[in-house]
Formats: sequence, C-alpha cells, structure tokens
Amino acid sequence: MKKLIALFAVTSMASTAAVASVALSGSASVSYDDNGSSPSATSYDADMTIVGTAGGTTLTASYDMDGANLATTAVDLATTIGPVTIAADMFNGVQKATSSTVSGGQEFETPASVDTGVTISLDVPIGDATVALDNSGNVILSGTWSGVTLSHTVGDTTSTTAGVALAGVDVNVTNKAGATTWDLATTVSGIDITLASTQKVTAAFGLAGNTMTVSSIPAVASAAALPGDAGGTGTNGYGTYAVAAVASYSSVAISRDLTSGATLTATYSTLDDSLTLKAAVTF
Repeated sequence: MKKLIALFAVTSMASTAAVASVALSGSASVSYDDNGSSPSATSYDADMTIVGTAGGTTLTASYDMDGANLATTAVDLATTIGPVTIAADMFNGVQKATSSTVSGGQEFETPASVDTGVTISLDVPIGDATVALDNSGNVILSGTWSGVTLSHTVGDTTSTTAGVALAGVDVNVTNKAGATTWDLATTVSGIDITLASTQKVTAAFGLAGNTMTVSSIPAVASAAALPGDAGGTGTNGYGTYAVAAVASYSSVAISRDLTSGATLTATYSTLDDSLTLKAAVTF
C-alpha cells in the first residue's frame, strides 16, 4: 500500500547582496522520497555562488553548503583585454575513486580527465567568427551565420555543433569523434515538446508557476569502466566511468510556485514506483 505523504509547510527566505562589486546568489531545497516499497528518505541541497567584478575581469566561485563543511564546486576567472578574452577554470571537479569492485560486482568510477584549463579567445575579422585556443591545443571556431550557430573544435577529439531555429523548431546537432547526437524542441498548442536522439521525449505544459512535465526515458545498457591515467596518454585516454543498466521508465512532475517564494515539485517515477516531494528556493 502506498505511503501517505503530507508536506505541511514550506518557509523560505531570499536575499541578494552586492558589496564592492561582489554579488551573492544561491538556492536551497529539501526533498522527501517515499521510494516506493523501499524505506523513505529525505535529502537536502544548498548552494551559493559569489561573483566578483573589477573592470573587464570577473571571478565566479560556487559552493555546496549542505555537507559537514563548505565544499567548492567551481572557480572560474574571465578577463577581456581588447579583442582577447581569457577564461580559466581553476577548480578540478573530477575527484573520483579509482576503478575497483565491491560485493556484488559493482564498479566504482574510474578517473576522468583533469578539467582545469585555460581558453584564450580572439575576435578576428573573419565575418562573425570567433577563434579560440585552449591549453590542450584545441582550436575552436564558432559563430552565427544566417541564423545558424556553429562551433567546430579541432584537436584531440574533433567535434562540430550546429543549432538553428526552423519554422518554430529548435534544432541542435552535435558530431563528436564520428558519433552524431541531436535534439528537437518546439511548442504545439502551448505544450513544449523535446525529442532527443537518445529516444528521450519530454512534454511540458501549463501556466507560468503551475506546470506539469511528462517524460519518457529510454533504457540504458551497461558498460564497463575503462581505466585511464592522469595524462590521458594510455590506450583509454583519461578513462571512462562505468555505466549501470537502467530499464526504460516514465515520470510525471507537477511544479507550483508558492506564495512563500518557494517552488514545490511532486514527481512520480515508474522506475521504482516512487513519489518525491521537493521544495526549493532561489535567491
């Protein structure tokens, strides 16, 4: 028998601070999941972002505040000097366990590439194109022509991304190392519909502040982890994570803005026959 869930009240406080070109923003949420026939669980999330600006230079730092200690999630520095823009990712977010196995044969994630780096972009007189060079030696050419936005990266892995709006349909196509993915998004009779090459379909409808989203998520096949090395010089490069098999499922999410300033979302998933209630606020 399904558990009966009641969320009695949601209280929130929102504020924005700006001192000497420093801006503070963030979000917080609490979720209650009945987990179907499994024991229920409550989870929390609180994040904060600090943006400091001085002239043409901006530092953005993000933090996760719901753990025992404040944890850094991103640190980015960007500056513009004439036609040159320099962007630096100063935080390595890839801190995963090495490949291993535990009881039942479950695999831990393997190391991935170090994701810190510097990208230098140059606005050059080649039509509306922008040319960029990152610290890995990749050359990125991007721009918009006749309503089509293109980005082409030449380097370790050549990739091309194109986006265009055609007759009310937003089309995005990406080809990376020979593999092509795409997604289509449009609005029909007030319903926002998204279709991806992964066979995922999402439909969202309703009025602002009171919406329902229905999703159909395809099955995912399992894949073994491929161990890599920090330099990415081995057979498997930086390595890839293990992928667990997941059966296809559907979900329905109803979201409503509350007078308290928070947003309450109820999501039902057929994957584990669970209902999740989430209250969130952004400031």
